Amino acid sequence: MEVVKILDVKGLSCPMPIIRTKKEMDTLFAGEVLEVHVTDKGALSDIPAWANAGGHTVLEHREESDVIKFFIQKG
Repeated sequence: MEVVKILDVKGLSCPMPIIRTKKEMDTLFAGEVLEVHVTDKGALSDIPAWANAGGHTVLEHREESDVIKFFIQKG
């Protein structure tokens, strides 16, 4: 998987990670992948729900220490 951009929204709480993720996704072309780093545990449900609603795909998510990393492919 080739990541085009990495978005760091660590330390921000809902709804800011979603707002920033949407803004970055708007700059990508269909099929490109955005890696998002968040610390807000609410993102575990919020980001996949937002991605599905917007026609995007969460390819993977993983937790490393206190950081949750999402890999989202633009639809």
